[in-house]
Amino acid sequence: MTELAKVYGDALYALAQEEGLEDALQEELSGVCTLLADDPAYVRLMNARSVPKVERLALLDEAFSGRVNGFLLNFMKLLCERGAFDQLPGCRDRFGAAYDEAHGILPATAVTASPMSKAQRERLIAALQKRTGKTIRLTERVDASLGGGVRLHMQGKTYDNTVASRMARLRRALSAQS
Repeated sequence: MTELAKVYGDALYALAQEEGLEDALQEELSGVCTLLADDPAYVRLMNARSVPKVERLALLDEAFSGRVNGFLLNFMKLLCERGAFDQLPGCRDRFGAAYDEAHGILPATAVTASPMSKAQRERLIAALQKRTGKTIRLTERVDASLGGGVRLHMQGKTYDNTVASRMARLRRALSAQS
């Protein structure tokens, strides 16, 4: 994420918070980014200096006016005017991080060898919430090569208690004794 995306994402979040639109803008911003991810040519067009700014802004109005909150539309226009429309996904990520911080939400990713059962998921979330004192938003991924156990990514750290990591530690320990 670029510094520009951080600054602009924080600014949009501050506005949303001030106006009581945090949830609505987060949902709309996410939807717009998903839509734009499917059409990278549109993003390039919004950054194209060869297309007059007035035309690019009119295209944004045509595509999004009445479909997204006016604050979000004006935000997208600002990025377009600054030639930074391609930074919108980074702004969304920073907006989401600011939202999570303000609401005591901690994102975490659990990687397991097979999908967790509902009970396993609930136990993991409960244990993490107890340990951190925050609401956990858990994303799950499956990687069969782990053999078993859980690799957890949270707060920029990785906690690895998988069969694969335990086997690797055992191999290193045995190699060190040779």
